[in-house]
Order: sequence, then C-alpha cells, then structure tokens
Amino acid sequence: MKIDDLNKLIERREEGRAKQDQAILGEVRAHLLELLSNYPDNAELNYQTGIAHDNSGLGRQAIPYYVRAIELGLSGPDLERCLMGLGSTYRYWGNYEEAVNTLRRGAREFPENRAIQVFLAMALYNSQNYKESVQLLVNTLMETTSDEKLHYFKRGILAYNEDLDETAE
Repeated sequence: MKIDDLNKLIERREEGRAKQDQAILGEVRAHLLELLSNYPDNAELNYQTGIAHDNSGLGRQAIPYYVRAIELGLSGPDLERCLMGLGSTYRYWGNYEEAVNTLRRGAREFPENRAIQVFLAMALYNSQNYKESVQLLVNTLMETTSDEKLHYFKRGILAYNEDLDETAE
C-alpha cells in the first residue's frame, strides 16, 4: 500500500462504518497500520487509524493514534473531528479530566460545533460539574432550537440559566 491509497481506505472505512461490517473495518485497520509503519509521522494517517479503531469498537486502542495526530499538527476539519472523537472516547473510558480538557479545546477552537459542546456537557456531568453541564446544554439548546414555546420563553430561560441556584429570597 502507498500513501496515495489513503482516500480509498477512508471511503472503505466509511462503507464499513455505515454497514457496521467488522470484516471491512478490520481490513481497513490492517491496511492503515501497514501504511502507518511506513509513515509514522503522518498526522492524517494517525488520525484515520484512530477513527478506524473507534469505528470498530476499539476506542481504547484509538486514543494513542488520536493523540499522536494532534501532536503532529493535525488541523482543520480533521482536528475538529479528532478532538471530538478523542474527548468522547476519553469520557467513555472514564478519563473525565482528559475528556473535559480535550473537549474544552474543541469547543474553543470550533465553537460552531454543537456536538462537541454536548459531549463536553456530558463529560462535565461525569466529572460532577453539574451546574456548568446544565448551563452548557441549555445554552446549546436555546441557540439551536426552532421550538416556538422555547423561543417565547428564551429571555427568561437564559436569565435563569445564568445562575441556576438563584432564588427569590
């Protein structure tokens, strides 16, 4: 395999993911690992190898590939998805501090990505930062919903969300 084959492998991985076909995903992982042995410092290749492991239900094994891809300077949409994948994988495996740190970076660098914000809210919840978790979820909901009743009460909801613990004496 050559590095020029990466796009074909990505297409094949997406096919395997869509079909939930472990044979296809296993084949893609093997090819990516073979390529990675020849190009260990390729950020995109490390990232794609991480995704292939994640798509195969091997999240714990995906982590070092995601981390390496970021260290190697992954950027743009790939970095966006990598931070989300790494953060959500950390959260799933109970590494809440790493999850929060990774997803905070993702939310800072890609503020329009609502999925990162929701994963961050879940990681905040898991790390017992309940207030910040709820506030983030409410803000995300209010910024993205088209529900008429929520829009009607938007000002009040957002005002109460500023300090969830506040009461009238």
